[in-house]
Amino acid sequence: MDRWTASDARAWWAAQPWICGCNYLPSSAVNFLEMWQADSFDADTIARELGWAGRIGLNAIRVNLHSLVWEHDRDGLLARLDTLMDIAARSGIRTVPCLFDDCGFGGQEPRYGPQPDPVPGVHNSRAVASPGRDVVIDPSRRAGLAGYLRDVIGAFRRDDRVLFWDLYNEPGNRMVFRADGCARYPGPLEDHALDLMRDSFGWARAVAPEQPLSVGAWTTPLPGEPAEPYRTEIDRTALGLSDIVTFHAYWDAAHVARFIDHLARLDRPILCTEWMARAVDSRIADQLPLFHDRKVGCFQWGFVRGRSQTHLPWPEDLVRAHGGRADRSVWFHDLLDPDGRPHDPAEIDTIRALTAAAGPATGP
Repeated sequence: MDRWTASDARAWWAAQPWICGCNYLPSSAVNFLEMWQADSFDADTIARELGWAGRIGLNAIRVNLHSLVWEHDRDGLLARLDTLMDIAARSGIRTVPCLFDDCGFGGQEPRYGPQPDPVPGVHNSRAVASPGRDVVIDPSRRAGLAGYLRDVIGAFRRDDRVLFWDLYNEPGNRMVFRADGCARYPGPLEDHALDLMRDSFGWARAVAPEQPLSVGAWTTPLPGEPAEPYRTEIDRTALGLSDIVTFHAYWDAAHVARFIDHLARLDRPILCTEWMARAVDSRIADQLPLFHDRKVGCFQWGFVRGRSQTHLPWPEDLVRAHGGRADRSVWFHDLLDPDGRPHDPAEIDTIRALTAAAGPATGP
């Protein structure tokens, strides 16, 4: 199976409604290991929260899986993914599964079993990478990762509930979040992540899924850096291998508009698979209309405030690097309280208005 042609990708996109969704972790889970393990998989909370999402107008979720759950409980992981997608589909929501992820912001390698409680006051304090940064840099583990990816995609390769496959979230991301600021994973990572990302496309194409494949370009420039985005080899390779263009952008609307202009040259569908951070002026009020008007799909980070504590700001040094201020009186991510009440009702009104205006797909 080869990379989709640009015309095939555009035809696929024309058959979709405007995609407006969120990155989803149930409020009862501190990380994606807790979400997917048998003892802590919380179908009741998922059903309640995705019901709210559908009524608001969201029509897609992006959700990380974890290879460690597959290693210990292969059948259970596939069954629970099937359950999640069934729950989502009942609310008119399609799913974007993400297979690998280097965002181990908690600073610990993943461990199967009960997960620790969140660190008070720290954003995403127990986030663990998949398969884990130490595994990414270990070539002896590569065959097992191939088996995981092929098995999961193969099980759902013709499933209409899958919108597309996001093979690897933020390959090479070294950040660790602490109360006193950002730290970095100490070992080598970027070159190994690049190799794993390339391998992932080959493994996935061998399974021949009917859905498109993508990895998002995620390293956008900081203020004072060269304006041209996606200058890392990881991002350039991701854009060159992906069937559809995906990117991350925690920036104000003017910055994001320039990223869209740059990516539009590739002449493929564009989706922003991570955005919305109020403290750095990435806000629904102006950016959601921008995505809608430019026909760019979007997945804001978070939905219901919960154990991941993503309503709290990033470490202050990272917020300042993005031109913001870590004001804890305003949520950083997330839309709803655990009882379903919106943090900002005007945001929900904007989502409802724009998703209603988009209407259903009209076909190619």
